[in-house]
Amino acid sequence: MKASIKSDFPIFDDSDLVYLDNASTTQKPQQVLDAIQSMYSKTNANVHRALYDIGSEATEKFENSRKKVSNFIHSDSESEIIFTSGTTESINLLAHSLGNKLGPGDDILVSEMEHHANLVPWQMACSRTGANLKFIPMDGNGDLDLTNLETTFTDSTKIISITHVSNVLGTINPIDEIAKIAKEIGALFIVDGAQGVPHQSVNVKELGCDFYVFSGHKMLGPTGVGVLWGRMEKLEDMDPFMGGGEMIETVTMESSTWNQVPYKFEAGTPNFVQAVGLGAAIDYLNDLGMDEVFEHEKKLTEYALERMSHIKRVNVFGSPKSRTGVISFNVEGIHAQDLAQFLNEDNIAIRVGHHCAQPLLASLNENSVARLSLYIYNDEKDIDLFCNSLASIKQYF
Repeated sequence: MKASIKSDFPIFDDSDLVYLDNASTTQKPQQVLDAIQSMYSKTNANVHRALYDIGSEATEKFENSRKKVSNFIHSDSESEIIFTSGTTESINLLAHSLGNKLGPGDDILVSEMEHHANLVPWQMACSRTGANLKFIPMDGNGDLDLTNLETTFTDSTKIISITHVSNVLGTINPIDEIAKIAKEIGALFIVDGAQGVPHQSVNVKELGCDFYVFSGHKMLGPTGVGVLWGRMEKLEDMDPFMGGGEMIETVTMESSTWNQVPYKFEAGTPNFVQAVGLGAAIDYLNDLGMDEVFEHEKKLTEYALERMSHIKRVNVFGSPKSRTGVISFNVEGIHAQDLAQFLNEDNIAIRVGHHCAQPLLASLNENSVARLSLYIYNDEKDIDLFCNSLASIKQYF
């Protein structure tokens, strides 16, 4: 990773901020901020509607971002890319459109490590339809336990929805392996890629899933925009989630017909400015190279774990076979909230709490844990400052 990368991020200008909360949201490079500002100041017009020049230009930039997303995740067509407000909306859309086709005796399968956004919508779907919600457990290392395949994956399993990467443990799940099982039993397979696609190269065709969802703000883009990718034949078979605006083809007093995919899932005015910002973020990541992004985080994670292993009373949760730069930990005798406040005195930003994953924390017998999460602009100096501050805190407890 180039040494000057922090200079692309205005938040680090003339600042000693050590930002280690990237699983929550990432900072924005100047290139993304410029793209957003340019849209508002030069081409601010509603897309798909106007015949005047700036309206046509706004539409072109918006649809070009759709192409960038498609190429970034290696989908067959940009028509398979649906813009949403984020991962949460994407999963809720699927839970509504797919979940409503289920009934008593049908199973939805998630894992014990899911973010609430990939759990609560399925609980709601089960409440509506009478379907059953079942779980893939974790083993002691923080990996999914796939040893009891016959009892976990059955003919009753209709939908499987699994996170690509745990937002608490950093576990990279074997998505391609689960996809093969899903295909064998005829289940639809959804992947929550919020913590996956920002940190590694993703090829949805090679993964073998039916749907892949993620958020822009976790990959250098703006808030308020996310992506739902789905196989075209699956999307065409789904009912819309919301009504009005772009999603219609015709409307009469009695009934309506729907627009083609992807527009039948993009009701109202889309977040076109944010989508262009996401396109700029993708350009930035492509310039770095996603393989280099992954290797940079891998080395930095190994360095962080090594440094932390020499600090007494620090307990790191999980040791998965394959992981990203997400490390959750606690310090014996110090509440996670107090820990975060002390680190903040040194301008070090980490996250504490249940991380929207209360079932996972319950399995760890914890109510709150501290979490550091790394990204492209972090370096060994950040880790050294964090570890030095962490070691010094213990003298107060």
